Amino acid sequence: MKNFKSRKFLLSLAAFLASLGASIGGIATDNKSLATVGMICTVLSAAIYAGAEAYVDGASIKSKTESVNKTTITKTEAEK
Repeated sequence: MKNFKSRKFLLSLAAFLASLGASIGGIATDNKSLATVGMICTVLSAAIYAGAEAYVDGASIKSKTESVNKTTITKTEAEK
């Protein structure tokens, strides 16, 4: 539920819906260029959100790993 309230998700959802609306508008008016751009932007909004989440998760894991390594080194040095 936390991810559904995040700014990244809400912004991505807004971009997705706007792009989808543009695509539907392009289909309704028989404007193939608008429909194509709308479909491409719809896919890109999901891809950008997934990439942003992967980056944040990777940074979080790296931070936790570095913290554990520093704690382990400190405990090992204290035991000597």
